Formats: sequence, C-alpha cells, structure tokens
Amino acid sequence: MGYPRGSGLPNKEAETAVDVVSYAVHIACQLGAHLIKCKPPTHPPALPMHLERGTYDGVPTATLADRVRLVLQAAFGGKRVVIHSGGEAKDTESVLKEVRQLKAGGSFGSIVGRNAFQRPFEEAIKLLHAIQDIYVEETA
Repeated sequence: MGYPRGSGLPNKEAETAVDVVSYAVHIACQLGAHLIKCKPPTHPPALPMHLERGTYDGVPTATLADRVRLVLQAAFGGKRVVIHSGGEAKDTESVLKEVRQLKAGGSFGSIVGRNAFQRPFEEAIKLLHAIQDIYVEETA
C-alpha cells in the first residue's frame, strides 16, 4: 500500500497531495511491490520543498487524470500496477465521474466496496456494471 502517514507531513490533507502520493507509490515500488493501492491524489503539491522549488510549476495537475498520470510515472514509469481506493461514500454520478478520471489517467482500477455494497442489491449491481463499462468498453 502507498498510504503516506506521519509527522513528516505538513498536515493531514497532505496524505493525498499529488507529490506525497507519488512518492509513497515510488517507495512501494522500490521495496518490491508490483501492485500498489493508493488514494486518489489531490491537488496541489504539499511538501514545502516542492512548493519552494516550484517542482510542479507548469506540470498539469488540475484534473484527477493529470494527477494519476504523475502517480503512474512514479510507479517505475507505469511498469507497476496502481489501483486507487474509493474513499468516502458518494452518490452514483460522483463515483462514475471519479472512475472516468482514474481511467483517463491510466489507473488500473478503483476499489469501490463501500460505494457499491452499502447500496441496495440491484443498485449496487447496476453501479458495478457501469464501472466495468468504463474500464472495459470505453477502452475499445
């Protein structure tokens, strides 16, 4: 898992900042992981050294897809499988919007347990089919 924690982060929100998530994924790869689960990266970069140096100036980070691309670059240039956690419970359209952005950025998948299994059975099945369509059919 690439879930950064600890006193080295400037605040709680930094756990999902694009630079911090990218670094956590890179360290997981260096430790030998071939499959890494991480949270979807948020904007903006959080580490003071990146802000001071302008490390991400001119680098596209506005959309979730942009940030996912950066995380995949940190995963040995996309040579490792990166799957993103689903986060807090969301309405159907928000889940599908996030999944589309993850897919557009190159994510290998999205963990959606809470967002699927806390719904009525038929609604959950419909949501899971829609997610499959995004990852499978929209690729063709």
